[in-house]
Amino acid sequence: MLSVTSTALPDVKIITPARHGDQRGFFSETWNREAMRAAGVDADFVQDNHSLSGPVGTVRGLHFQSAPFAQDKLVRVSRGRILDVAVDLRRSSPTYGQHVAVELSAENWRQLWVPVGFAHGFCTLEPDTEVQYKVTAPYSAANDHGVLWNDPDIGIDWPVSGAQALLSPKDQKQPRLAELQPWFD
Repeated sequence: MLSVTSTALPDVKIITPARHGDQRGFFSETWNREAMRAAGVDADFVQDNHSLSGPVGTVRGLHFQSAPFAQDKLVRVSRGRILDVAVDLRRSSPTYGQHVAVELSAENWRQLWVPVGFAHGFCTLEPDTEVQYKVTAPYSAANDHGVLWNDPDIGIDWPVSGAQALLSPKDQKQPRLAELQPWFD
């Protein structure tokens, strides 16, 4: 059985697949096209990504891709724990500039559905955290964009300060929301 819950941003959903366990461990269908379609998530995934972040406080994001390589994402954690964040970048949306933050972990087995039109990022809450996500378009460097992870206009309550966060040079220099082109009108 699959559990699907809407967040404060209704297009972003928390999906929790069933886990069937016994003395050996567990089994879970982390993706089932028909079950997801029945739950309102219809996606044609073309790529799976897997990241390992060693230190606690590693921040990746806030990332998105523009058309024609805009991506829906289904994010899960197979080891460790993260604070996962989605920011609405659709200018015509009543929730433009708003965000949701959800804890995903290997223990709670939640996944986050992040549709096209949202920036996505996360912060690790445990060492050696592994994040896996499916996307509906391949990576395109020319269409790769981001938003500054700690933009005060977005107001994300990250579990680390700017001095503590471990960021890539690219993520340290992303533009603020007010400076973004209207990628998703």
